[in-house]
Amino acid sequence: MTENWIIAFILLLCCIAAYKAHSLTVTGAAAAFVVGLSIYFGFSINGLILLGTFFISSSICSKYKSSKKAVLEEKLAKGATRDWRQVFANGGTAALIGLIHCYDVSSLWILPFAVAIASANSDTWASEIGSLSRKDPIDIRTFTRIDRGTSGAISLLGSVAALAGSLLIAVFSFGLFHLDLGSLFIIFIFGFLGNIIDTVFGAFYQQKYRCSNCAIVTERKVHCQRPTIRIKGFTFVDNDMVNFLSGFIAVLLSLAVILLK
Repeated sequence: MTENWIIAFILLLCCIAAYKAHSLTVTGAAAAFVVGLSIYFGFSINGLILLGTFFISSSICSKYKSSKKAVLEEKLAKGATRDWRQVFANGGTAALIGLIHCYDVSSLWILPFAVAIASANSDTWASEIGSLSRKDPIDIRTFTRIDRGTSGAISLLGSVAALAGSLLIAVFSFGLFHLDLGSLFIIFIFGFLGNIIDTVFGAFYQQKYRCSNCAIVTERKVHCQRPTIRIKGFTFVDNDMVNFLSGFIAVLLSLAVILLK
């Protein structure tokens, strides 16, 4: 019991530090604390280490050459500082699996948990590093070049980053949970698949808006201090929803494969 209180206190300090470093908003820090506790109770210290690997590596990617990415924030709904919606979109599925694992201690849940983290890491690395590509990405709907920072587009640099982000989590999971090579492969593949699903949803279903003043296509509902006009996508499918659904679907698919083995 004392150990649990110590871990909770350390986790709280980490969330506060992330807030001070402008990696999380106040609500984001609170959400991260909830996610962290859920994962700790489900997967103990190893689960927190894996979550920390995602958060630290993704934060580094977000801060890397941030000045060059500043112009992209005009297109994105949110910046690099994560709020509660972004935290739950990326960590909510892993937290849910952690809570399930509290009551069902079967090793069945280790791989889906790792896939959830790998998917979030793969997508974040693809977005943050891919935006630094020298060439504009390709829209998967039209197969034409499109502005960097646009959801639903791919680049070689972004794809390599997505593979690396998923592989990092797979390797850490392999070591932390003493998995076999087959499990490492499943985490790696389905983590990367989560990024692919995110790209497809971003291209075909995520809402996009056009500024009535400067005509820029953006994810923001307000731009140039004016309401923007929705030009595509479903009303409730924003970037946070896409992130959550892509990770959740990747987890479900990995679980199906595990059960069929």
